[in-house]
Amino acid sequence: MGVWDTLLPSLGPSSLLGVGVLLLLVFLFCPHRTSSQKHRKEPPGPTPIPILGNLHQLDLKRPDQTFMKFAKKYGSVFTVYMGPRKTVVLTGYKTMKEALVNYAEEFGEREAPTVAKEAHLDYGVVWANGDSWREMRRFALSTLRDFGMGKRACEDKIIPECHSLLKEISKFQGEAFDPTLIINSAVCNVICSMVYGTRFEYDDPDFRTILSRTMKGIQLLGSPGVQLHNLFPRIGRLFLSASKQINQIFTANKNYHLKLLKETFTPHTCKSIADAFQLRQQEEDGCPNSHFHNANILVTIMNLFTAGTETTAATLRWALLFMAKYPKIQDQVQDELSRVMEG
Repeated sequence: MGVWDTLLPSLGPSSLLGVGVLLLLVFLFCPHRTSSQKHRKEPPGPTPIPILGNLHQLDLKRPDQTFMKFAKKYGSVFTVYMGPRKTVVLTGYKTMKEALVNYAEEFGEREAPTVAKEAHLDYGVVWANGDSWREMRRFALSTLRDFGMGKRACEDKIIPECHSLLKEISKFQGEAFDPTLIINSAVCNVICSMVYGTRFEYDDPDFRTILSRTMKGIQLLGSPGVQLHNLFPRIGRLFLSASKQINQIFTANKNYHLKLLKETFTPHTCKSIADAFQLRQQEEDGCPNSHFHNANILVTIMNLFTAGTETTAATLRWALLFMAKYPKIQDQVQDELSRVMEG
């Protein structure tokens, strides 16, 4: 799906005319970025056009497929223009390993997407950089270990949640069902038990709402409409509904987590990661260079909640799909689980 296939369904006749006039004006009055491209030292790549760059050549739903085609023509390191933004793309295991291992410092930072900046989510550990990112990442990892991540103590949280999940599955009495929400609920409860020191019932309306909203937000982040908004914010704010939806989701999720931070805070017992963060904030109160401020704590907790839930839940869903497709593998997995549990 190209850029026009993405834009056209989102625009009415008047909006489409407005976009066309705007693009024409920019084309006429902005200097062409491609004129001096050949004289600069940069990796090779397809020739961009003004404004759109190489977007007209990309499949916005599967840009990886287009990048693989470019890699065959231009090599494992090449340049593409995502609209007006120059982007250097690395492909292949050897190239990626050299960049991320041998040049870890140079390739260590990441740019927050426009929608994240607009929602003030460029804090925490996912979209932050520099000293703030290092401090939040270090504290989050050490605190996660303190609360059982990667240790046998974590089984005390996982095993009871497995029983709750099996009980929920048994309610369908062997009928077909979509496991997405209940698997996400089970995984998220393990995360919540460490992050907030509590779990939620699967039918809790607020819990179901935050999970559904979070899944929708992740889907929208990768959608062509939001990606176009990240490249052309002014156009996106005016004409693309996806950017408005994701901003509403970010706002609602922030309010939900702010509420949980206040309701679950137990300073005298420190039973969760959120408590540890807030206690550290109190210890550094008055320190002008402290990274333990409200924005960093809120977004870090949101990062742990979202990333911890989605990655594990997606892995479990894929595992279920593959075992359903390959019953022999399912039998092997069952035999191994039985041996380990009996041992």
